[in-house]
Amino acid sequence: MPPRRGIIVVACLVILSTIALTVHKVGKARPEFLGKLVTSKASSKAQRLHGVKETSSKPCAKDVGWLANLDIQFPLRYAEREIVVRPKPGLKRKSLTKIDESLFPQAKTLVAADETHLGLLDCKSPITLDVPVFPTSPVNASSMVFGMATTLERLDDSRHHIARWLAHTQAKLMVVVIAPEKGRQATDEQIAIKQGVMRDQGMDVTLVRPLDEGEIYTESYFSLVRVMYRHRTAASSWFVLMDDDTFFPSMQALLAMLGKYDHNRQYWIGAVSEQWWSVGRYGMMAFGGAGIFLSRGLTAVLEEEYDVCMTEMHKAAGGDERVMRCVYGHTETKLTNEPALHQMDIFGDLSGVYESGRFPLSLHHWKGGDYPVDLMSLVSDVCGDCVLQRWQFGKDTVLTNGFSIAEYPEGEYANALDFRKAEETWDSHTIEESVNPGTWHSMSPSRPRLALDTQKIQYRLLESTVIDGRVRQTYVHKSEKDSDPVTVLVLYWSREDSGPWNKNGTRSP
Repeated sequence: MPPRRGIIVVACLVILSTIALTVHKVGKARPEFLGKLVTSKASSKAQRLHGVKETSSKPCAKDVGWLANLDIQFPLRYAEREIVVRPKPGLKRKSLTKIDESLFPQAKTLVAADETHLGLLDCKSPITLDVPVFPTSPVNASSMVFGMATTLERLDDSRHHIARWLAHTQAKLMVVVIAPEKGRQATDEQIAIKQGVMRDQGMDVTLVRPLDEGEIYTESYFSLVRVMYRHRTAASSWFVLMDDDTFFPSMQALLAMLGKYDHNRQYWIGAVSEQWWSVGRYGMMAFGGAGIFLSRGLTAVLEEEYDVCMTEMHKAAGGDERVMRCVYGHTETKLTNEPALHQMDIFGDLSGVYESGRFPLSLHHWKGGDYPVDLMSLVSDVCGDCVLQRWQFGKDTVLTNGFSIAEYPEGEYANALDFRKAEETWDSHTIEESVNPGTWHSMSPSRPRLALDTQKIQYRLLESTVIDGRVRQTYVHKSEKDSDPVTVLVLYWSREDSGPWNKNGTRSP
């Protein structure tokens, strides 16, 4: 090979080696640079999530096979959150408590009912809510004797609801078993069986026949005054007449209310109707559905006047009217009105009553309506008198515990609303020439109703049950648009230090 050509070849080889070495270095540098970019983005995202208090979330899988057992149309949107309640000494129940975070994570779509697991996009950590301290076992209500007059069939429809507040409390329940309007009176065997069933549920109940054969319902109702008084014990201080669809959310709250009064004196405690036209017709009367509370002192007098009152009051339209006529006709006692007792003589959509944030001592007319008071009150097993208590999460969501979750789409609009005022969702009946438009005396202050699905999106309680020591609540919203899927929001409630009560009246560990 000529010398010049050899020099050229060597030069070319040197150049090629340099180029190869440069390419090799660039090839290693590029992924290192990209790696730094990826690490920087991930680190920045992690810092942003870490800085959000109590709202950080992460992907998770949930067992939702139980949804197939509910009457819900698929596909649906689903989200859930766990709430841990913490009893706090000295804390008093508020009408509305504001929480500076959202309640639910992003909802996920569930396509078919046979899907048993759902991979949620994110899951929020449990949120802790403070509640007032409450008893860890059923309260001692041996000072109270309750009474109702009803058929055996209607009693059976109500017994699970009655057990929610009466079982294991040592309070007595006297039931005068009347014949249905069309049908025969129950047999002794049927009465004994029903009494045994209710006692097995932890209720101190006694079923009796009417005092006089052939008496009408209003007479049987008034006869409870004598029936209860004759079954009194040394501890019996208060005698309570009620309907078979009267519900008391909290025995503890009832005892606290009665604790303000001396049972040895003559007290007639109750509530007038929420509708002013009813008050105008019947006057200042304790309406039976709200519960009529007679002190031992007054009941003793009514027992003495019983035969006279039973004869004189034959024109009374209702049993509670008979009680009123006897009290006004034979004593100087006047009605002591307790507005937290509710006759519920209002019609239409009662959401405004339940969502008012006002704790009811009694509720009425739940039969035949869309108000499952037994399911609503189930959460009280883990949070006491928190039933129908309200919490506002963020700017646009209000939970009325056991009844509904309301979202206000305009965000800041929720902050502009005066939640001290009950929303007038119900139908009012006005009285001509009356200043009271209908419910001022019972539901004020109030505000106009909102338009559903535009100003307010309401998720109503569909189901509530105890699962592994927690109370599960299922709230559902169905849009007026058929094309929009049903949205299901689920809350799991648990107590920080223990679970719900056992059947024997003690708390689960």
